[in-house]
Amino acid sequence: MAVYTEVSAEEIEGFVAEYGLGEVLSFKGIAEGVENSNYLLQTDQGNYILTLYEKRVDAGDLPFFLGLMEHLAGQGISCPVPLHGRDGKALRQLCGRPAALISFLEGLWPRRIQTYHCAGLGGAMARMHLAGADFGLRRENALSVAGWRPLLEDCKGRADEVKPGLADALAAELDHLERCWPKDLPAGVIHADLFPDNVFFRHERLSGIIDFYFACNDFFAYDLAICLNAWCFEHDNAFNVTKARMLLQSYSRERPFSAEELAALPLLARGSALRFLLTRLYDWLNHPEGAFVKPKDPLEYWKKLQFHQQVHGPGAYGLDLKAP
Repeated sequence: MAVYTEVSAEEIEGFVAEYGLGEVLSFKGIAEGVENSNYLLQTDQGNYILTLYEKRVDAGDLPFFLGLMEHLAGQGISCPVPLHGRDGKALRQLCGRPAALISFLEGLWPRRIQTYHCAGLGGAMARMHLAGADFGLRRENALSVAGWRPLLEDCKGRADEVKPGLADALAAELDHLERCWPKDLPAGVIHADLFPDNVFFRHERLSGIIDFYFACNDFFAYDLAICLNAWCFEHDNAFNVTKARMLLQSYSRERPFSAEELAALPLLARGSALRFLLTRLYDWLNHPEGAFVKPKDPLEYWKKLQFHQQVHGPGAYGLDLKAP
């Protein structure tokens, strides 16, 4: 359960009173998510999400995250938006934590990914990238290639507990990525965490994108690489080229790829796999006994990394490179 800070009924009622949203009828903790404490609130005026930002979130980044959601919503992107209280503030304090009240987004995230989910995601991601072009704030990606070496250093002493030889294999992969990482690809605001549980659907239609708390400025194609890993592998870790094709083709209809982006995609997919492998490995090795959230298996991303290491061009992801 991802509720790290317990909030009493009296505290929630006092917090909601700052917004003039009527009587609180019910509230309950939301089990999904790993970074923050989230509550679903129902008042006599509607449903809302209360988020308390925990210690892993830098409070200095919150104006970027909240401002980005407002900006994207203003550009027609379906995403939650922070509410402003009577005093005009969207960010305030609750139980010693920065906290915000966020609009409620209808829909369910896909537990079993189909090709239409990937197609809907690709188009929505491209529109999101375009909509963020004139967002005025900037946030560097602390979990891009420059941030992986410190993570590896923190983990390598115990990495072989998870898989024999893993530490050396990760070090060799990171050496390669640091040498070859591209420096000049189309870039802007990306989501950087578009896993299935952050994308909502109603029936077969994408209804919105949530959880922008890893959003940052980086290569657009890196966002795509994250989604190739998160959406296009089956439970047995087999790569589904049809899902990848639907994702990439749908994206390119809204925002065409450059030749440089296509050429870099296999390397970016390797980087994405290493990034999530390392953060999962760190959490796996540093998981406190009795913690609410069960750490995710880092070896899932080791298998994905091994797949991308054998890819020699973007055609392996289902793109017809001969088409005009």
